[in-house]
Amino acid sequence: MSKYTTGEVAKLCGVSVRTVQYYDDRGILVPSELSEGGRRLYTEDDLKRMHIICFLREAGFPINSISALFSEERPENIISILLEQQENTLREEILDLQKKLELIDGIRHELKEIESFSVESIGDIAYFMKQKNKLWKMRCTMVLTGIPVTALQVTSVVLWITSGLWWLFAVWTCVASVWGIWVSKYYFDHVDYICPECHEVFKPSIKEAFWAYHTPKMRRLTCPSCHNRRLCLEVYSAKEDKKNG
Repeated sequence: MSKYTTGEVAKLCGVSVRTVQYYDDRGILVPSELSEGGRRLYTEDDLKRMHIICFLREAGFPINSISALFSEERPENIISILLEQQENTLREEILDLQKKLELIDGIRHELKEIESFSVESIGDIAYFMKQKNKLWKMRCTMVLTGIPVTALQVTSVVLWITSGLWWLFAVWTCVASVWGIWVSKYYFDHVDYICPECHEVFKPSIKEAFWAYHTPKMRRLTCPSCHNRRLCLEVYSAKEDKKNG
């Protein structure tokens, strides 16, 4: 039967000599023999065991799990459990990394829309990214409340044209006016703005915000702190966030 030294096992398995020695110290791969000079000697079975250890390490198994596996009298009874646990762990890690990549991608995308970039801008965008879902849910609520108003508008126009029922259009005008006032107040009560110059979080007057030039994510406003007029990043209101929290 062939015998292998520590260096030969390391070379055949593509690891360092120190790694083979470490597995011996942990009791995972104990040499079957020692030469007269005290050198470790490994058998074919030891080499096969080393290949298995390397495979498990490549799959991400921690040393403690591998040690526990080989300490069992019948390791085949627990290998499926360990594989399932490792699969779940790796999937969680992948999901976590995916979230981090999405965050980085989101920050890079948002930076392109900022007029003047500074390191502090990253903090503003990070805050925006955390509040993004709450802002999206609020806008969805507004859209849902607007569906009945839109349906009434279409119905009133059609009936006015086809049947001459002008009064239904008048009713829609009153309802739409009330809804418009309510939804504007609701919206601006639930959002704040971050100044790109001094990074102050502020809430403008409804009148200023309503008439200001805006994009889907920003609005040109005058900061009450530094008095600069810039496109300010729109975020979910911290005050409303505390209420809901």
